[in-house]
Amino acid sequence: MLLRHKDETGVSGTGIVAEGVQLSSGHCVLTWLTSYTSIAIYDSVAVIERIHGHGGYTKVQWVDSDGPCYSRP
Repeated sequence: MLLRHKDETGVSGTGIVAEGVQLSSGHCVLTWLTSYTSIAIYDSVAVIERIHGHGGYTKVQWVDSDGPCYSRP
């Protein structure tokens, strides 16, 4: 999930603003929980942090840190 501590733009608010998953390929799917909903696919968590991190005001917070439930063939 994305946890936003400060909303610089005034669009998405603070707190948990999005949730998502990371696939075994490393790609990520993210959906916004705000009034402006969308779903997007990113190449990696690093890309999400670069686009939506806003200088450290928004952080990726892992809910399940045990790793993938299977290994990629």
